[in-house]
Parts: sequence; C-alpha cells; structure tokens
Amino acid sequence: MDGAGRLARSQRSPRPQADLRAAAIGAAVLLREWFGRRRAPAEPRTRERDPHRLIMFVERYLPNRVGVAATVLILFGSAGLGIVKGGHVDELTAALSDTRNALANSAGFRIKTVVINGRKQLTQDEVLASGGVNGRSSLLFLDADAVRSKLKGNPWIADATVLKFYPGQLQINIVERSAFALWQLDGRLAVIADDGAVLEPYVARRFLALPLVVGEGAETRAKDFLALLDRYPQVLSVTKAAIFVGERRWNLRLKDGLDIRLPENDVGNALAELSKLDQEDRLFSRDIVAVDMRLPDRLTVQLSDDAAKAREELFKDKKPKKKAGDA
Repeated sequence: MDGAGRLARSQRSPRPQADLRAAAIGAAVLLREWFGRRRAPAEPRTRERDPHRLIMFVERYLPNRVGVAATVLILFGSAGLGIVKGGHVDELTAALSDTRNALANSAGFRIKTVVINGRKQLTQDEVLASGGVNGRSSLLFLDADAVRSKLKGNPWIADATVLKFYPGQLQINIVERSAFALWQLDGRLAVIADDGAVLEPYVARRFLALPLVVGEGAETRAKDFLALLDRYPQVLSVTKAAIFVGERRWNLRLKDGLDIRLPENDVGNALAELSKLDQEDRLFSRDIVAVDMRLPDRLTVQLSDDAAKAREELFKDKKPKKKAGDA
C-alpha cells in the first residue's frame, strides 16, 4: 500500500514479446524510410503505402512468447557450445547416465545379484570392470550388447553372453582364453594364447613353466611348431626356447646353451634325427656350441673353444715327426 492507504500497483517489466514486436516495428519503419530515399526522384509515386500495414502484419503473425523461446534457445546453444569447446561432453554424458540409473535404482531396478560363469584367470571385479558394470548401474538401462562388446575387448575373454533377469539379477557367461606360451620380442615378455593374442605382460610367476618363443611372428606360429616339438620328448625336455628366425624357420636354444639351427622345411625329420643322435651318441652332452641342420645333406657341428683347442692339440701330437736327416 502507498502512503494514502491505496493498493500499490505491481510494477512489471515489459514482456519479451513486446520488446521483440517494438523492434520489428522500428525495423519496418527504418526499411520504409531507407527504400524511400533510394527511390529515383523521377519515379512517379503511384500509391502511398501505409507504414502501419507491416506493423499490423508483425503483430498479427508473430507467435506468442517467441521472445522467451528465443532467449531459452540462445542460452541452451551457448551452454552446448561451451560444453563442446571445453571438452566436457563425456562428463555430461556420464552425469546424465548416472542420473537416469539413480532414478531406475530408486524404482527397484538396482542390480542386487551378479552371477559370472566361466572365469578362471580373471576375478569378478575384473570381469565387471571390463564390462563397464559398477555400483551405479541399473538393470533397466543396462545395454547387454554394449556390455558384451566391452567384455570381448578384454584379451582374456574370447566370447561372452550377458543375460538380464528382472528386477535385479545379472548373469554373465564368459569363455576365457588359456595361457599358452611366453613370447619375447625386443627384450619384453608377454603371455600369449594359442592364437597369438597377447593376454598380458609377463609379471606373474604362475606362468613361469610356459614354453618360451622368441622373435617377430613367433606368437602366431608357435602353436603348430610346439605341437610338432611335443612329438619328440627327447628334444623337448632339454629345450629352453624356440627362436623364430627371419619369420621363416626355427632355432632351438637348449638349457645348456647349445644352439640347434633347424631347416626351413622337413622340420619333423630334423627333430627325429636329433633325437636319434642323442640316444645313440649323446649329442646334447658333448662339448659343442651349435648344430647346423639347415643343409639337407649334411649336419655340421661347431665345437666349443676348449674342445677345438683340445682337438688341435690332439692332431698335432698325431702328426709324424721329421727325422734330422730328412730334407
């Protein structure tokens, strides 16, 4: 109330659409004056145009509250541009997802039970983390196909199925790859599966007994070669590493340091000959450093330095000595 006891009238700011209409009217008047000045003086004026017609047109066809809508659109556009420019799209998406899941959880779709079948090497937490399932996830909005794709991104998981049982049970069935061998390349060790997939860097001692393969391309060729080597336990039992050379043939490094250079072809026959030579002549126990089997018609043995010197001395002693009177 004012000082005279009368109700004071509320002071309201002009409506946004009124401002927009006034701006449109002013623009119409300015356009009319500008076009009038640009008209040639000699041009006859056939009809006087009513400036209020454009104003009436704008007032009649301009939608109600268009000013408020335009302001809201500008604000949302500015906010969206700031989010994109600032690199906050992922944060916004995560926040919206968390909000949606929170509403679903409060409605009774919280994941209360998780059943994971087929895991041996991975823990339950590792499986859930690979699938992107956490304590905020709700069963209602969980995308089973997306979870399956994420699970298959883990090198240990060859295949997976994801089942949802409403209102709150999640079942994950996985098929794990098996650790097959250790693969060394450029001085780094990794655990590989039989298909050559790198499962993880070698850090755990539980993989110490796996066979060792070395060289580029060895990870994909190891399965066939090691299967062939298994047929010759005499050679396998003393083998420390299988080395893939030039991505075309194999060498064997034995536990005592002896190198066996296998041929590119007929590897099975070469391994069979090695087994026979060790059984009959104890080849692997001799003082040698290398056996070269790359040529199909011969086997070359390289003696150690000590063995080579002893052999030279032996041959010197066996040479006939010249008599004093011999010329």
